[in-house]
Amino acid sequence: MAGGRTCVAQLCGSRLLNSTGKLTGTDLKRALASEALALGFDRLGVTGPDAIADAGHHLRAFLDTGAHGDMDWLAVRPERRADPRLLWADVRSVIMLGVNYGPDENPLAILEQRTRGAISVYARGDDYHDLIKKRLKALARWLVASAGGEVKVFVDTAAVMEKPLAQAAGLGWQGKHTNLVSRELGSWLFLGAIFTTLDLPRDEACDDHCGSCRACLDICPTAAFPAPYKLDARRCISYLTIENKGPIPQEFRKAVGNRIYGCDDCLAVCPWNKFAQAGREAKLAARDELRAPELAALARLDDAAFRHLFSKSPIKRIGRDRFLRNVLIAIGNSNDPALAVEAEQLVEDESPLVRGAAVWALSQLMGPQEFSSRAVRALSDERDETVRGEWER
Repeated sequence: MAGGRTCVAQLCGSRLLNSTGKLTGTDLKRALASEALALGFDRLGVTGPDAIADAGHHLRAFLDTGAHGDMDWLAVRPERRADPRLLWADVRSVIMLGVNYGPDENPLAILEQRTRGAISVYARGDDYHDLIKKRLKALARWLVASAGGEVKVFVDTAAVMEKPLAQAAGLGWQGKHTNLVSRELGSWLFLGAIFTTLDLPRDEACDDHCGSCRACLDICPTAAFPAPYKLDARRCISYLTIENKGPIPQEFRKAVGNRIYGCDDCLAVCPWNKFAQAGREAKLAARDELRAPELAALARLDDAAFRHLFSKSPIKRIGRDRFLRNVLIAIGNSNDPALAVEAEQLVEDESPLVRGAAVWALSQLMGPQEFSSRAVRALSDERDETVRGEWER
């Protein structure tokens, strides 16, 4: 209970069965929440498919400004995102579920270790899409077996606005950093959804509890928040290192620091995180080799080694070339001249994306005369205009 409102269903009381022997109503919801907890979910709430009409207006404003950058998939039939019934006409209830992935250490401490790469907390273990979907499918099967109806499950892979739906279902609220915040779990939440034809009791939406705090806005290294609750993805380090397919723009390279996949700054400073560790179990363990990997070792990855290291990881999806682009930007920001040898090896890489980032790294680690001499030799052979521009710049 929070402020007198039931934000999460809990198991208690007796169960009622309908004439077919299936659970119904409040008893079904309580049993569903109990099963969700047993499967590893931390929060469950229910809302209706008509609960987030206003989210459609915010999405259109976001798209109209071009703040989505190259994420063109967001602009494909955006009206479907604000109305789950346009995705599945038969849906009557939306079950939203959350899993706490709060780290067991300060995720910003690694930013001081400039020769090591900072990987976003959510990507330090196995791909959360796979982990959460398995749990969702198991819970959906239980629901059908217990109460009948039809179901569909979603984990960040379809036109579903998980965060507004989660707020409508009482799991938390969208904070000023636009991510979901929970009074019990802070800003560290994976979300998943089950659409069902069953008519389940609704939870009340959670109110906004950000107050006057603007810690998440002030810490952003690239000023990606033009205003509270508004994000310009084109300036966001998570977008630049993951979704962005081209070179990282010059104006953001120094701000990227040693972040080689994603950025946790705005999440990590949320004051509500002080509750995120309470009673937390090690449900989504990080791999030791991804906590603070050495940039030198990462720079030596060929495609096979990259695929092996990031097997089952979300990082694998961006491919070796984009990943090495990120690593080389971090090498350029390392202030360690010894790492210039790693960049030197990659100025001959087959990928223009990698070569261009390697050139920038060398420009940060070499003296002006040494770099100028190296550029003269390289320009005689380089044919890619983008890479030539890096040498000439």
